[in-house]
Amino acid sequence: MKNDLIVAKWKFVDSRKEKVDLFIMNHALPSDIVITQDIGLASTLLLKGVYVLSPKGILYEEKENHTALDMRYLSSKARRRGIYGKGPKPYSREDRLRFVKELTKILSKFEGKR
Repeated sequence: MKNDLIVAKWKFVDSRKEKVDLFIMNHALPSDIVITQDIGLASTLLLKGVYVLSPKGILYEEKENHTALDMRYLSSKARRRGIYGKGPKPYSREDRLRFVKELTKILSKFEGKR
């Protein structure tokens, strides 16, 4: 059996605000996989048919993303008024296991396809 090689290419993008997000939005193709915790970026990519997974193993889906965007907006308004939450919970073993499970499910959809 021939071993398939995965070729990765590094792209260096301007570090100014939103430049990386714009690069990803402009270059991601349907069925690509993007790992991000940026809900705004996720919502844009979902419209393009991209699989979007959080580092904690949550697969973003369009139907649930509207609620997440609303919550992000409300949190942003609260921060501008000086109200801050506790922040995200620490990355856990369960998060890692969920991530591996979800990524494996996504990758298994492409097994044997070329």
